[in-house]
This record gives sequence, structure tokens and C-alpha cells, in this order.
Amino acid sequence: MAIRIALHHRTKYKYARPALLGPQTIRLRPAPHNRTPVNRYSLEIKPNDHFLNWQQDVHGNYLARVVVPEKTDVFEVCVDLVADLEAYSPFDYFLEESCEEWPFEYGEEWKADIAPYLAVEPLTPVLEKFIGSLDKSRRDTNHFLVETNQAVQQAVEYLIRMEPGVQTPEETLTIGKGSCRDSAWLLVQVLRRLGVAARFVSGYLVQLKADQEPVDGPKGPEEDFTDLHAWCECFIPGAGWIGLDPTSGLLSAEGHIPLSATPSPSSSAPIAGLVEDVEAEFEFEMSVVRVVDRARVTKPYTETQWKRILELGEQVDADLFAGDVRLSVGGEPTFVSATDPDAPEWNTEALGKAKEAQADRLTRRLMDLWSPGAVLHHAQGKWYPGEQLPRWAYGCFDRVDG
Repeated sequence: MAIRIALHHRTKYKYARPALLGPQTIRLRPAPHNRTPVNRYSLEIKPNDHFLNWQQDVHGNYLARVVVPEKTDVFEVCVDLVADLEAYSPFDYFLEESCEEWPFEYGEEWKADIAPYLAVEPLTPVLEKFIGSLDKSRRDTNHFLVETNQAVQQAVEYLIRMEPGVQTPEETLTIGKGSCRDSAWLLVQVLRRLGVAARFVSGYLVQLKADQEPVDGPKGPEEDFTDLHAWCECFIPGAGWIGLDPTSGLLSAEGHIPLSATPSPSSSAPIAGLVEDVEAEFEFEMSVVRVVDRARVTKPYTETQWKRILELGEQVDADLFAGDVRLSVGGEPTFVSATDPDAPEWNTEALGKAKEAQADRLTRRLMDLWSPGAVLHHAQGKWYPGEQLPRWAYGCFDRVDG
């Protein structure tokens, strides 16, 4: 069952003196193609005297356009959202038959739409050498995507880089280090060079401490954690956009909440806009807390919780007994005739030539056995959508006192 989390993200610019701001573009709302259920979302802006308009850019991403009419010494953006981290398989998709193996060609119906996602930067020596080292044999497309993603992950050591902008693929491969956005842009360019449409994605990454330490592999975060993150998505007909995270070498999953997906990183900045030339202090904070942490196989109920559950069950039993409420086990036993058991009426069809007569015989025999003297009732039964007439239902009714 899903773990419900609350994510808090605050960005604050404090200026040395009141400054004039141009229109600010904020890309901090989960994108339309986000697969992680978001139950609540709020965006608060300071100063309070501002105008905010929600828009969608040419790529379909949500963006808030904020206009602050007067000079201000502070500009603050605060996002709060509640989401359900419900696990899903990132491989839960189908591929068009023509794209099941790589390399493949996009059909004519796709070429105009995906052209921006196939645009490549000039081929540089180190990038050319890296692409040349990759396996280019014809193989399963899923294997190709996983192996290419892992190749980038192994080639680039992750580091936290505070400098603005994104490194070129040549820079990232030369120094062998980069932030998540550097690895993501490298993977985008590599996939495009290999004929696969790809785009840059900016979003939130939520990682929760594991209930149990894994038998092998990395242990993961020591505490629940969230941060702004970047990854890559590639377009495969049939599956649509598939998320690949070159920082981890894995496919994106429920912890990846995309905010913006664009052909280039410059169009995915979380906050962008002009400001008067003035010194500024920058503050940034992010946190995630578990709002609902349901019991599960890897984290069962505690002894205290079990005690409360059992006490509640005993109280319910006592209330039912005091009210003389009798409970029985219900259900619909399935009957298959010993005569012609393979006939459609005993397998897939609702009615048939022998079923009604058999039902009448069975009802009368059960009545004689369990409810002698009961009232036999022949009536209409359930009326299912799409069927012309209601079905029939046989029953027998008696009184406890006979």
C-alpha cells in the first residue's frame, strides 16, 4: 500500500535593497504526465502584492507567470504537496512491433513531432569515442535502453555542483564527473545520436529510508530525503515517454515527480526571470515527511498497534452480541452439472437449456433438506448491463420458529 508523503520546498531571494523584478516563470508544479498520485498542491508567493497566472508552455508543462508590480526586497516561492508513493513497475508498457528491437525507425507520422527531440549538438572527440564504445548490435529495445543508461551512470561520478548551467557532454565525459543535470543532458545527447528521441526532465526526487537493509547493493538513504533532480525521458512508440535516471542507472519510478520536460535544459529552469542588478542572499530548503505510513510486509504492525486492533475487534464482537446480531459467511457457490459439464451454460454463458430446470431441482432438494415447510420463491434476479432481460433467481424462506 502507498506511503503518503508531504513535500515542502521553499526558495527565497533576499535583496540588499528594494529591486524591480521582471515577470518570473516558475516551473514547480507536477507535469501532466506525472504518474505519482498528487492529492494536494499549493504554491505561495511573497511579496503578497503580486499577480499570478497559470499557463502551459508549448511542451505541455505547467508554469506560473508571476508579476510583482512594485519594487521588493524579497522574493519567495513556497511549494507544498501531498503525494502517494505507490510502487509501480517502470517496465509496465508495450512497444510497437516495429520498435521491439533497436535500432528502429520512427514512422512518418512521428517524424515532424519528435524532430526537436532528435536535435544534436556538434559531435566532439570524447563524446564520439564514448558513443563508439557502446554496444550497437541489434537487440531488444528494453535491453538497449537499460544498458545505455547504465553506461552513462558508470562513466560519470555524481557530484553536487552549485554552479549554474549544464556542462556540455564533452566536459562531463572529460572530467568524468557531473551533477544530475549534467548526466541527464549527456544521456539525452547519446540517445539522440543513436536515433532515439529524448528530452530533458527536471523534477522532484523523493527517496525514503528502506524498511530493511538489502542483501546486496547500495543501502540507499539513511533518512527520508527529497531534492530537485534531473533525468532523461525517451520516446518509444507504443510505450510513450520512458524515464531513465543516469544518476542511479535505473528507470524512473514513483519517487520521480516530473515538473518540466523539454528538448533542452534551458527551458526547464525551476525559477527564471530578470531582476534589477542588486546583491542578493539565496535561501533554499526542502523536506519530506511521512503523513501516512501504512503497515506492510517489510514493516508490520508493532505490538502496541496489534494490541489496539485486537481490543477494537473484541469491542465490536461484544457490541454485536449485545445487539443479538448474527453473522454468517456469505458467497455464491458455483454449480456445474454432472451432465454435459463442458456445455457453455456451465462455463461461460449466463443461461442455457438445462440450467433453469437444474436450478429448480437443486432448490427443492436443498429446501427439503434444510428448510422443510419453507416458501419456495421464483422471481426475477439480477439485471446486468448490456443484457436484454433480467436473469431469474430461485430461493426458499422460512421462520426460525417453524
